[in-house]
Amino acid sequence: MDTVTSDILVIGSGAAGLFFALKAAEYADVRVVTKKQAAQSNTNYAQGGIASVIAGTDSFESHIADTIEGGRGLCDREAVEIMVREGPSRIEELMELGVRFSRAGSEGSLSLGREGGHSHSRIIHYGDITGRELEENLIRACIENERVVIEESCLAIDLIQDGDGRINGVFLLDTTKGVIKACQATETVLATGGAGKIYLYTSNPDIATGDGIAMAYRAGAEIANLEFVQFHPTCLYHPEAKSRLISEALRGEGARLKDQSDRFFMSDYDEREELAPRDVVARAIDSEMKRSGDKFVLLDISHRSAAWLKERFPYIYESCLEFGIDISTDPIPVVPAAHYMVGGVKASIDGTTNLDGLSVIGEVACSGVHGANRLASNSLLESIVMAGRCAKRLGSSKAERKQGAIADYPDNDGAGELETVILDHDWDLARRVMWDYVGIVRSDERLRIAGERIGQIKKTVENLYVEYGLSADMVELRNIALVSSLVIRSAISRRESRGLHYNVDHPHTDPEYSLDTVIKRSENE
Repeated sequence: MDTVTSDILVIGSGAAGLFFALKAAEYADVRVVTKKQAAQSNTNYAQGGIASVIAGTDSFESHIADTIEGGRGLCDREAVEIMVREGPSRIEELMELGVRFSRAGSEGSLSLGREGGHSHSRIIHYGDITGRELEENLIRACIENERVVIEESCLAIDLIQDGDGRINGVFLLDTTKGVIKACQATETVLATGGAGKIYLYTSNPDIATGDGIAMAYRAGAEIANLEFVQFHPTCLYHPEAKSRLISEALRGEGARLKDQSDRFFMSDYDEREELAPRDVVARAIDSEMKRSGDKFVLLDISHRSAAWLKERFPYIYESCLEFGIDISTDPIPVVPAAHYMVGGVKASIDGTTNLDGLSVIGEVACSGVHGANRLASNSLLESIVMAGRCAKRLGSSKAERKQGAIADYPDNDGAGELETVILDHDWDLARRVMWDYVGIVRSDERLRIAGERIGQIKKTVENLYVEYGLSADMVELRNIALVSSLVIRSAISRRESRGLHYNVDHPHTDPEYSLDTVIKRSENE
């Protein structure tokens, strides 16, 4: 088997992985592997911005309180305090790397937006393409750094473990050549992002198939709080629109939600109306759609001028215009869609996991900062803070670690070609089951049905995986089936409603469940 080695291996090329690579390159050689192209990541799709205390009228205590309130009793306060207090310093580092943020006023101070759940305007942004601006500059800085290598079109299959269970790298499928190779490293960092593609409708790109969570679970890592899946309240509803997010920042700038009879409805659900946290707004929209039978609701920001909208939200303005919607005069048809995994591989704020040699950062991690519901624009903040802390921790570790021999990846070259139609059917069926039965509103019976159906799909996929061998589609489908089953297991075990997990059979929050839901692979799996 072809084998490459590196001091540190990073799997994933979003904000967390790239920022970590730059910091770790100060003391080590770093290899970043990514399944498609480096720029394809959830970071690139982030429109809103980065939440951080910048204004003199704001305070760390306020941001901490907002985050903990949004997390519905499950936040790790120490992790939240670290994230919030280190935020401004990380923002300064990003600007030193060349990342631009929008300015306001004659003095050119940072323009600060406001989003749901935040008591102050503290969202630093670059128009509505903050993620793209961040990603492009991080990629450029990594390319210019001689100690960082970015390897594209390499799909991670499984983590490599030695006899003692230590992680020593990863097996990769080179999707351009169709061959398996090993990447060995003294330290492996998962920065693979989320798993929005386990759902039929999502704001995520096609790469978000939960690979990191699945690999870590198979290796024995602890997985926490997967029942908490954040559905973004407002994605563009149009038959030809795919993954078109309509940023929460619009509501921060005064956009209002109404039904198709022009009735503004958010006051019926929360006194904060459109600025309520995402879980509240998503359930409100879901309730209104079920009540009316309509396929979408409307988001109206037509009180703003076209000139202002083009400057503040250039991407959204042009994106909607592609589909014949002028947001300066027309309301935007919107629906909720799966957006962000609050749960993930259980980790501390510096990326430490229960597996020696494995760190996790960014969306793939469950660091405790989000609790049961992520506050808007805290995700990019968490990513850069975790990345910086993880790099510092690994850099301070002087232990010599021996890289052991690597066995070949288990031979599973099948005898025949698996028809694409079979893969497509199982892929579509799994994601449809998750959308229909494990969505914004759940019930005991629907979770039971979902568990049975996903369980059968998972079993079928595992059998096909062994019989027909490896392909990129098969690897991703295997991960989707596994992560879906873990989400269902977690949801069934939480017999209450809290944050992003709402069960009609247990509609109230129960103090008995004020703990993380932690699952780990059993010996007989």
